[in-house]
Amino acid sequence: MPSRQGSGPTSGARGTARPAPTHPQSPMTTDHPLRVAIVGGGPGGLYAAALLKRLDPRRDITVWERNAPDDTFGFGVVLSDETLGGIEHADPQVYEELQKHFTRWDDIDIVHRTTRHTSGGHGFAALGRKRLLDILHTRCRDLGVELKFRSEAPPPARLAESHDLVIAADGVHSTTREAYAPVLRPRVTTHRCRYIWLAADFAFDAFRFEIAETEHGVMQLHGYPYAPDASTVIVEMREEVWRAAGFDDTDEGESIDRCAKIFADALGGRPLRSNNSAWTTFRTVVNERWSHGNVVLLGDAAHTAHFSIGSGTKLAVEDALSLAACLEEQPDVASALSAYEEERKPVVASTQRAARASLEWFENLGLYLDQPSRQFAFNLLTRSRRVTHDNLRLRDARFTESVEREFGCPPGTPPMFTPFRLRGLTLRNRVVVSPMDMYSAVDGLPGDFHLVHLGARALGGAGLVMTEMVCVSEEGRITPGCTGLYNGRQAEAWRRITDFVHTQAPGTAIGVQLGHSGRKGSTRLMWEGMDEPLPDGNWPLVAASPIPYKPGSQTPRELSRAQLTDIREQFTAAAWRAARAGFDLLELHCAHGYLLSGFLSPLTNRRTDAYGGSLENRLRFPLEVFDAVRGVWPEERPMTVRISATDWAEGGTGAEDAVEIARAFAAHGADAIDVSTGQVVADEHPEFGRSYQTPYADRIRNTIGVPVIAVGAISSWDDVNSLILAGRTDLCALARPHLYDPHWTLHAAADQSYTGPAAPWPPPYAAGSRRPQTGRTDTPKPRLRPPALQLPNLRPGGG
Repeated sequence: MPSRQGSGPTSGARGTARPAPTHPQSPMTTDHPLRVAIVGGGPGGLYAAALLKRLDPRRDITVWERNAPDDTFGFGVVLSDETLGGIEHADPQVYEELQKHFTRWDDIDIVHRTTRHTSGGHGFAALGRKRLLDILHTRCRDLGVELKFRSEAPPPARLAESHDLVIAADGVHSTTREAYAPVLRPRVTTHRCRYIWLAADFAFDAFRFEIAETEHGVMQLHGYPYAPDASTVIVEMREEVWRAAGFDDTDEGESIDRCAKIFADALGGRPLRSNNSAWTTFRTVVNERWSHGNVVLLGDAAHTAHFSIGSGTKLAVEDALSLAACLEEQPDVASALSAYEEERKPVVASTQRAARASLEWFENLGLYLDQPSRQFAFNLLTRSRRVTHDNLRLRDARFTESVEREFGCPPGTPPMFTPFRLRGLTLRNRVVVSPMDMYSAVDGLPGDFHLVHLGARALGGAGLVMTEMVCVSEEGRITPGCTGLYNGRQAEAWRRITDFVHTQAPGTAIGVQLGHSGRKGSTRLMWEGMDEPLPDGNWPLVAASPIPYKPGSQTPRELSRAQLTDIREQFTAAAWRAARAGFDLLELHCAHGYLLSGFLSPLTNRRTDAYGGSLENRLRFPLEVFDAVRGVWPEERPMTVRISATDWAEGGTGAEDAVEIARAFAAHGADAIDVSTGQVVADEHPEFGRSYQTPYADRIRNTIGVPVIAVGAISSWDDVNSLILAGRTDLCALARPHLYDPHWTLHAAADQSYTGPAAPWPPPYAAGSRRPQTGRTDTPKPRLRPPALQLPNLRPGGG
């Protein structure tokens, strides 16, 4: 059965459409022609049937579809160039038919508060869903596939017994998936917006996003042409807006009329029409496994991706291409299904991450309405992180340059090389070397290693270089190798480092991160066993509550009122030494499960006094420490706070709590919030991926207006430019890329042909600011950039 979630387009969807073989290749096809049952007659199921039959005409293939041939949901379908390339290779006849009916366009129009901005160069191809199904019906019949319409498929177990292969292409509500749920382990997430699929009897001349700010809240229109005289129109809004507007109490006809009136400007006063259209909520489907025995999931039965990146039909067709190829290449069905899942899962996971980012952007659309109109348009276009600043510049340089001018970029200056002011400190660019624990100190003293490590990164061009977490007491260390600021010798050693930075890398600021390990202390060096207790020489631990970090960890003592006072004074003494040591900025570490973070999370704070219970109470001690530190830290020097915006664990801190935590610190004078996530409890479940933590920084910045530092798998200068220009962050902190390349910022400037004052090469290195000439006449390959590692194999205790 086709999915009712649809497959509308938006820029940025991409994937790898693997061409299917055009000739039989394996013993599976030559020795034993397959008997194949396909449940669901949507594009994915039909295309799989046509491919498999074309590759081996002897195959007995039956498609069950419970709806009539001309029943369909949604209106237009978009296919990418990659997908079309796979179709052309696998079945030129289908490709030729599709080509006859495509409507193509290049522009995206974004209407924000009556101002329309157009971005070109995007390249879309769409056709009607019914037309697509007709083409596939015809192709299947011509090849000899049996199509059973208005027919419920037999139960999955019965099909599995009577067929060699069962392909479940029965959509988001897949009964096949549910029949094998204990094995496939699906997760279905329902989201916050309501939407309805409609159509208009005219063709938009571009993909159109239009925002309506109504008395009930924000609503948005997604519209695109799919025929010379027809367009898909999707109207979407948050659930609470939908209810406030009374759509929960209107029939189909009234809903359509009201949507047409709300978006009359976009529609030119024309009406809308439906096709059994109903308001629904999007459901993201993820399956731990895609197959069981000889039953395999395909398309929306296996995975869904939000319609705003136009991936539903695309992914289903690409699944069919991959499955057909694997069946040709592998010796048996079991091997083929394993290969199919191994090949497709990473591609789909990447698309789902992009779709989730896009979906959440539209859910939180209200955060961005007050942005300048061009920045708003850029933000929308880059929301999924598939389209980036550099990519958009290639597509439409004029539009991108207009956004940069509005942002304040001088000509030829990438956004990352614009200055940023925090209190009395002006950073020459937006790049931060993130705090990273080095575990290389002796008795808390930073030594030659720290001088070279931090000095090299200061010479590398970043606007701000941060120390690792510097501990405020000997007992507050994470490991015996952690640095400190709890005595004068340590302060003198740090002064040696700050003097080097200020004299040898003038213009680079250096900041100190102060923290206390709490319940995560007295552990081995990272490379000896991260978070593992010391085999001997342990020191006693203290925390908000007597809860060990993980089984086998030491149980900390719950801090008394008197001990809280002592620790607060340790922080202030360390801050005073940091000021004397010459640091330009101080960051209070309230993240990653260390002492102050332990007070903030309900998972680690079980106190029953004034420092536990409500979020207000859990904030009390971290705020007391902040106020005490701010009181001794020089007035003109900025102070930031690092927080874990989510614990990645049920019942822990979440995004809404993070906003309130950030709001409280900002009210007490924090100049910026450094927004990290996790590391609070050992049984966390992070959702790793490119820039995976940045949405939390984005939400804090655009909810309360405080400057933020974004972190988390940001590895390319293109991502830095994109995040800053979109207004999702003010600064970007990078950790592992700076371990890979201490001169990351200077190389980023060279890669972008930027030679301005925001990334000056140190005079002794100036000769290397241009690539060496090799004498070769061919064009050199671009420099490889560091990989975007996504697993926490460096403990970010100071990061």
